[in-house]
Amino acid sequence: MGLIVVLMIVVIGVFFDMLGIAAAAGEEKPFHAMAAKKVYGAKYAIRIVRNADRFASFCNDVIGDIAGIISGAAAAIVIIQLANELQLGQGSLIESSINIGLTSLIAALTVGGKAMGKSLAITFSKDIIFRVGKTLQFLEEKLHLVIIKDTKKTK
Repeated sequence: MGLIVVLMIVVIGVFFDMLGIAAAAGEEKPFHAMAAKKVYGAKYAIRIVRNADRFASFCNDVIGDIAGIISGAAAAIVIIQLANELQLGQGSLIESSINIGLTSLIAALTVGGKAMGKSLAITFSKDIIFRVGKTLQFLEEKLHLVIIKDTKKTK
């Protein structure tokens, strides 16, 4: 069960890293056309692209790095629990092998997932930003939760 939690934390880190890269790689032009047609989420997608530096910094540096730290700590706890359940002596060869194996697996999933996510984010940045824009509009309309403020001054 603990390993599933660790994997979910890794997936969250990869997901937010992908969002940050998509925002940094995105362009405003396609969303202006959508916003003119009053497409749901287009105005929020423009907000994301206009604030790409802050959005990417938050997603990549804050959420992504925190997820990496938490996944490492959670993996250590899983390894300790596994060693206790198997009643292995401290410093035994089996405990060291499990420690190295699980740590390597989690690191490989994190690095590989982020590399794949970055490639997908650059390729499909418009689609990713648009879906996030829809989500942000939903959050603001239904839950009154403003994630990115509209800094555009109204006349």
